[in-house]
Amino acid sequence: MASVLKLYSYWRSSASYRVRIALNLKGLIYEIVPVNIAPGASEQLTEPFRRHNPQRLVPILVDGERVFRQSLAIIEYLDEAYPEQPLLPSSARDRARARSIAQLIACEMQPMQNLRVLRYLEADLALDEGRRTEWVRHWIEEGFTALEDLLAGNPSTGDYCEGDSPTIADLCLVPQCYAARRYQVDLARYPTLAAIDARCRALPAFAAAAPEAQPDAPRA
Repeated sequence: MASVLKLYSYWRSSASYRVRIALNLKGLIYEIVPVNIAPGASEQLTEPFRRHNPQRLVPILVDGERVFRQSLAIIEYLDEAYPEQPLLPSSARDRARARSIAQLIACEMQPMQNLRVLRYLEADLALDEGRRTEWVRHWIEEGFTALEDLLAGNPSTGDYCEGDSPTIADLCLVPQCYAARRYQVDLARYPTLAAIDARCRALPAFAAAAPEAQPDAPRA
């Protein structure tokens, strides 16, 4: 009998959000193991968690005896190990474009708003909340300006970032749009991105992966 996949996840983590979408799109059964990375809890800093991931980051995917780290690597693993409902296009050219969009977001934009970066800005550089928010907005707006230019009017852009099916690119875009709304970035400035984000969020797999739908999300 196949083992149940386990995902170590934090409800508001963009990287965890990406992997939840991937698992849902593929229709895989998985167990959420909540890890509270918020200040005051910092469960990722405990020794038991460090043994899972020396970087002390979420997400972590456990599949049987194997442990996988880094969201993009996890998504590509899922696509190869569970090929139904592929998350990468069929041609090399289209795969490269989808990966480049995903990396623009996951490697260039999102790390600038990572919790440990914001902690450093606060604790070590003594930036107040207003300056930290300004920092985050700057990097989101710079990245989204470039991404809007790359996607708008490009013949490879369809209903989604690459073609007419969700790919790894959309799995990165939607969590980043969530973060943009959280930091009050005006998405109307990026109409192509906003339209793709809305189209994705209307799909059940994306809706079920949303932060507010997670078992560890705060309840009113």
